[in-house]
Amino acid sequence: MSVPVARAAAAPAPPAVPSAPPVPAGAGELPADPHDELREKALAVREHVLRMAAGASGAHVGGCLSATDVLVALHFRVLRLRPEEPRWQGRDRFVLSKGHAGAALYATLAERGFFPVAELDTYGTPAGRLGAHPTTAVPGVEFATGSLGHGLSLATGLALAARRAGADTRVYALLGDGELQEGSNWEAAMSAAHLGLDNLTAVVDRNRLQISGNTEERMGLEPLADKWRAFGWRVTETDGHDFTRLLPALERPAEPGRPSVVIADTVKGRGVRHLEHRKQGHFAKLSASAYERALAALRAGRAAR
Repeated sequence: MSVPVARAAAAPAPPAVPSAPPVPAGAGELPADPHDELREKALAVREHVLRMAAGASGAHVGGCLSATDVLVALHFRVLRLRPEEPRWQGRDRFVLSKGHAGAALYATLAERGFFPVAELDTYGTPAGRLGAHPTTAVPGVEFATGSLGHGLSLATGLALAARRAGADTRVYALLGDGELQEGSNWEAAMSAAHLGLDNLTAVVDRNRLQISGNTEERMGLEPLADKWRAFGWRVTETDGHDFTRLLPALERPAEPGRPSVVIADTVKGRGVRHLEHRKQGHFAKLSASAYERALAALRAGRAAR
């Protein structure tokens, strides 16, 4: 008689392993740097400046290149603007006190969409509106400037007018450090502080060179930050070429009752190694070979960073 053999109970099935979620596109890649767009715009502006300097009129290359990152940061991130409506009443106001950097302002405005980039090719031509110093014929330009030492006074007037009109307009003025040797700037600084214009920000392009040499050898400005503080301004010192530091300085909330100044540490001729820190680059009319050399140096320097 056969004895039935008991069968072992079947082992329980292992729990199901949940399928991995789909891998999103771009996973594993480093997040995009939010400042890359600004760096590319700054490179484009500097290339435009060099091309304009290679034209018949030349350009103030050194000061344009030192101011480029400030101009790009302001026009692409900080200022409230409508390029398609340049005279929009709700816009913030910008005054380029160092008007000799007009080529950099034009390039920035063109890249921002105020007028076609192709118009930059008319720079310095008799029939064009892009002169060596900016005028209000150019969309995005608030005042004709270039006579140094006057821009801060104009900006002070704009800030006062905005406050009296009850507008929330912010006003920015970009000054060269050499022009701070002119007393009209300090009259404006004293007035703005006395009036409590907290909607006003001055930005100093502190590249330490003027047409005749080092600012400290011509007429010393230091201690520059302390001078502004003594006039009643809130002072922020920053790197004028590093967007990670420059933007927070420009976007810093106003201190009630006090105007602000950002002292931007910059390099004259920034981006073109053989022009950096050289007073000879203050103004240049580049030959074809000099233009090609400068453009190659600019692009090589950008690729290395």
